[in-house]
Amino acid sequence: MNNYKTIKTDAESTLVVERSKFISHIKRAESREQAEEFINEIKKEYWDARHNVYAYALKNGESRCTDDGEPSGTAGMPTLDVLLKQGYSDVVIVTTRYFGGILLGTGGLVRAYSKSAALALEAAGSVEVCECALYKAEVEYSLAESFERFLKDNGCVIKNKDYAQNVTLFYCIKAEENAEISQKITNHFSARVNPEYIKNSYEEL
Repeated sequence: MNNYKTIKTDAESTLVVERSKFISHIKRAESREQAEEFINEIKKEYWDARHNVYAYALKNGESRCTDDGEPSGTAGMPTLDVLLKQGYSDVVIVTTRYFGGILLGTGGLVRAYSKSAALALEAAGSVEVCECALYKAEVEYSLAESFERFLKDNGCVIKNKDYAQNVTLFYCIKAEENAEISQKITNHFSARVNPEYIKNSYEEL
């Protein structure tokens, strides 16, 4: 699995076009089951709407969309296109439309659903998820500040800190940079810091 971009937080947005209201809800989903569960929740909540259009894209390459009664190709695919063109994975968007009495035409619908999806993504923000090597390192208090600064300066992310007799830092390094940065730590701090490798996992950076 490669590194990927996903949303930072769940969000919603509202767009009004010619009195039609488009309400987009966006959520992170790491599987088809999670995506479908969210879709069903929104459909249940907005049961009185004429359309509940959805699209999702997963990091395994799986994607799906539906127009939910809108003219073919005017709703679900434009929503999915926004996700894919902006490079998002593990994201599901459901856009609920309340018809305002004015027909928008196929081009108007495509623009409205695309803009609504883009607004939802903007509201959710983005985050990069990378394969990382997780470490913990116990250091003396006198060394903690300089070691922490060294980690940050070299692109490492500190996940947690424990304060006891010494300071224990839990941090992660991008997998592709692990060997280089670990060697830098050895060269810079010598025997004063002895990081303990924990595991590789995918982390938000």
